[in-house]
Amino acid sequence: MSGAEEAGGPAAAAGGPAGSGAGPPGASAMAVSVSVLGEAAGPGLPDEAGLPAGRPLPLPEAGGDPDAPPKKRLRAAEAEAAAAAAASAATASASAAAGSGKLEERLYSVLCCTVCLDLPKASVYQCTNGHLMCAGCFIHLLADARLKEEQATCPNCRCEISKSLCCRNLAVEKAVSELPSECGFCMRQFPRSLLERHQKEECQDRVTQCKYKRIGCPWQGPFHELTVHEAECTHPTKTGNELMEILDEMDQTHKKEMQLYNSIFSLLSFEKIGYTEVQFRPYRTDDFITRLYYETPRFTVLSQTWVLKARVNDSERNPNLSCKRTLSFQLILKSKISSPMECSFLLLKGPYDDVKINPVIYHFVFTNENNETDYVPLPIIDSVECNKLLAAKNINLRLFIFQIQK
Repeated sequence: MSGAEEAGGPAAAAGGPAGSGAGPPGASAMAVSVSVLGEAAGPGLPDEAGLPAGRPLPLPEAGGDPDAPPKKRLRAAEAEAAAAAAASAATASASAAAGSGKLEERLYSVLCCTVCLDLPKASVYQCTNGHLMCAGCFIHLLADARLKEEQATCPNCRCEISKSLCCRNLAVEKAVSELPSECGFCMRQFPRSLLERHQKEECQDRVTQCKYKRIGCPWQGPFHELTVHEAECTHPTKTGNELMEILDEMDQTHKKEMQLYNSIFSLLSFEKIGYTEVQFRPYRTDDFITRLYYETPRFTVLSQTWVLKARVNDSERNPNLSCKRTLSFQLILKSKISSPMECSFLLLKGPYDDVKINPVIYHFVFTNENNETDYVPLPIIDSVECNKLLAAKNINLRLFIFQIQK
C-alpha cells in the first residue's frame, strides 16, 4: 500500500465517504481536527437552535472568553462549599439540641423515684445504698409493711428502710427543682422551682373564676379571657330577688361548718371538760390471719379510766391491697360508774404531728353494761394522711371529752 493511501485511509474513515480518493493533505488535517473537536464537544444532539442530530457543535468564536469555564467551576466549588458549611452547622445545632434533650432524659432516669418512676415533687429519701424514693412512695412502703407485719425494704436492693435508717437527699431535691417541667395550662417549659408560682400567678392560660362568683356566676376560663367576660357578665345586673335565691343556696353549703363551730363553742362552756394526749400503738390479733389494730394504754380523764382502740379499713382481710385506706376508732370506759354518763368527744391532731384531721363531734351515753362506743371514722382528709399515720411508729393524737350535765 502506498503512503498516500495510508495517509488517506484514516481521513476517509474519519470525515470522507467510503471509497473516495485521497484529498489534499491540508483538507485531510482540517477534517481530522474538526472531527476530533466535534467528538470532544459531545455527540451531535438536536437542540433549540435546530441543529440536526449527528452534526458536531459549532466552535466558539475567537472573541469568546477562554477563562469562562474555570471561573464557572470555581463558583460552583464555592457554592458547594457554602452549602456544605450550612449543612454542617445545621447538623451541629440539631445534634446539640438532641444532645441536650438526651441529657435531660438521662437526668430524669437517674433522679426519678425507684417506686413510681416519676420525678419527686417534694422531699427525696434514699436507702443506705443510695436508691431514691419520693416522700409519698416512701411513706406508702412503710405503711404497707406495717399492714403486712413485715420489715419495709428498698424495692431495688432489698435493704431495710425506716425513718431512722433513711435520710433526705438535699442535692437531688435541688437538682430536680432546676429541671424543666411543662406547664399544664400553656404547655411552656419552666424550672420546677418556678412552675408553681407561674401556674398560680403568671400563666395567662390558667383557670380562673369570675369576680362575681360570690353572687352566683359559675364562669371558669383562661385568665386572658377574664376581662372580656367580666365586662359582659350579667350577674351584676340581676335583681335583688334573683340574688337572694343564689345567696340562699350558697348559705346552705356553709351551714354545716357553722353548726360544727357553734357546737364546739357551746361545748367549751361546759363545766366538766377533760383532754389528754393519747398514743395508739400497733398490735396484731390472734386470728389465723392476723389483722392490724391499734390500742392506747389506759389513761384517766374526768376521774374515769379510758382506752381507745382503732382499726384499718374496718378490719378487712387484706387492707394492704386497697388503695383507699381509712381508720376508725372506739372509746371504751374501763371504770365502773354509779349512773349513766353522757359525753361528747372528738379527736384532733397532737401538738407534734402534721396529720390533717377535720374535727367531728361524737355523742354517747356510757353505762356499766354499755361501756363501748361503736367504731366511728377518724376524720382524716384522705388516704395519703392515713398512710402517714400507718407509717409512723405510733399514732399521737389529742382526745377531748365533754361531760354533759343534766
